[in-house]
Amino acid sequence: MGNRVEKLTHLNYAEVPTSDPNGFDPGDDGPRIGVSYIFSNDDDDDQDDNYDHFPSEIHTLECAIYYREECIYERKTGAATYTAESLLNKCTQGDLLEFVATGQYTHWAVYVGDFQVVHLHRSEIKNNFLTDVSQGKKGRIVNGLYRYRALPPEVIVRNALDHVGTRDGELKWRNSECFAAWCRFGKREFKIGGEIRIGKQPYRLKMGFSEKKSHVLEFQSLEDVIIEKRRNDQIGKDAVTQELANHLNATHEIKEESHWTQIRILISPGIEQEKLLDTLAFN
Repeated sequence: MGNRVEKLTHLNYAEVPTSDPNGFDPGDDGPRIGVSYIFSNDDDDDQDDNYDHFPSEIHTLECAIYYREECIYERKTGAATYTAESLLNKCTQGDLLEFVATGQYTHWAVYVGDFQVVHLHRSEIKNNFLTDVSQGKKGRIVNGLYRYRALPPEVIVRNALDHVGTRDGELKWRNSECFAAWCRFGKREFKIGGEIRIGKQPYRLKMGFSEKKSHVLEFQSLEDVIIEKRRNDQIGKDAVTQELANHLNATHEIKEESHWTQIRILISPGIEQEKLLDTLAFN
């Protein structure tokens, strides 16, 4: 197994502090803490390579990533996607490409010219033809999602090609998006361990469910935000909404039980009151 670590199972929203996606959280109005994915591997390892057919409609969430008060990433829904053949006519060296399909993690690649891309797939950085990488998925150019300043095209291409063949324990990126974005922007925050996870969570992932309803999670690193964003894209908008709604219902039930116990304590005199207090303290 070498230096490679096993995947830590992601907690769903029923097990993570969160708030109502409809904007009616009865508790604190502040954002909630997200999950750290310190031991996650390349999410392509979980994918099925049987790409015979993909639905054309992709139900992803609008979302934005903030570092403190600065928006560093923003995605709106409705962006056009193209077949691999059509995409080739639009690409220039250094472009970031994203291939999408319902129920699949998005797959990112760097276009390096001559109909080829470099990408992280199955825990190895590979150089393949764009049409082979697409595997029937539609794709799009996503240079503008991250708001960092891009490196010159020749540097982006060199960053990508220099790492072809890197695999397993030698990898410095958690998934295809982190690798491709690092090639284009050169920022260490995209690398494994590029930021120390201590203190206050400086990153916020804002998920938009409708024009007026959104939900925010806080994270300690950009790497963690990206992994959560990709998981949400993979399960889809409806599933994320349901997870949050289920957690909200469970939270309401717990709060109602706690409130009823407190009322009984207040109205119960003498010894009965002491027993109830003891019961509450040890539970």
